[in-house]
Amino acid sequence: MLKRIYAIFWARNLEFVRDRGSMAWNILLPVTLMFALSFAFSNDRAQFTIGLLPVNNTTDTKDHLFLNTRYVDFVTVTDLLEGERKVARHQIDLLIDFNPPTRYWINPDSAKGYLAEIALLQANEGNASLLQKTPITGNSARYVDWVLPGILGMNMMFSSLFGVGYVVVRYRKNGFLKRLRATPLRAIEFVVAQVASRIMLILIFTSLVFLGAKYFLDIRVDGSHLTLLVILFVGAISLVSLGLLVAARVSSEELAGGLLNMVTWPMMMMSGVWFSLESASDWVRQLAAIFPLTHILDATRAVMLDGATLIDIVPQLSILLVMSAVFMSIGALSFRWHQR
Repeated sequence: MLKRIYAIFWARNLEFVRDRGSMAWNILLPVTLMFALSFAFSNDRAQFTIGLLPVNNTTDTKDHLFLNTRYVDFVTVTDLLEGERKVARHQIDLLIDFNPPTRYWINPDSAKGYLAEIALLQANEGNASLLQKTPITGNSARYVDWVLPGILGMNMMFSSLFGVGYVVVRYRKNGFLKRLRATPLRAIEFVVAQVASRIMLILIFTSLVFLGAKYFLDIRVDGSHLTLLVILFVGAISLVSLGLLVAARVSSEELAGGLLNMVTWPMMMMSGVWFSLESASDWVRQLAAIFPLTHILDATRAVMLDGATLIDIVPQLSILLVMSAVFMSIGALSFRWHQR
């Protein structure tokens, strides 16, 4: 059995290496996006998210001019330490406590926080000197530190889903799988070989891009690199398994492309790749929890920005492992060798 798995595993690796266009795409896409965003994305025009600490019964804020500012989402933050962490990680742009004396917290590296601060000072014109400013220092994060896991995760997602799902459908359409069925190779062996091949390639290329970003952009990593590798490995298994599930019975490349896009685009928009979902509706955050990429990014950012340990991210890893087992089991059981 191991010989058969190894034969398929090795053949798939050779096919990928010989396809220089795909290999170059897996390296150039995340690198280009990362460098472009690190220099240009600070000028984005997305709406602001402002955190508000609870006020006591004697504090009246309903007529405060700043609370009527347009294009701003105000969210309640019940814990000061949690609020400071969210400011540091660019999840919110500013944190304000309207209880006298009015205080606010800001990340000096946040372009949106800088603009939100200007709006706050203008709304308090005449009393701006009474505001107490507290910069988030020591644990503040640049936007590029926050967005790097999203870029790498997005690249993993496309590499896993299209690099496995679309390839398997192509194999089925051109009759390659039908010929394999005449051999002693079983469906589970083929699936395992495909998963192992793609995971190895993802580990290599994602690690190289990450190390390059850390060297050239001085990316912040407060936690263990070994823990990040564990997340990468478990996350890759989950995404590759999802790709196999999509391609288990599909025989049309057009249908496969549509299904894979239907999975990848919602995941890319709702898993927190480019921006935080802090101000999103509860149902949006609950829907995002069904995507493997959401848990991959949550765990990665916790390790990189908060110094989380392997024990701290056990919930995310557990969810990813359960998803992987479900995806791979259904994919293997429903796998079809040929077209009908």
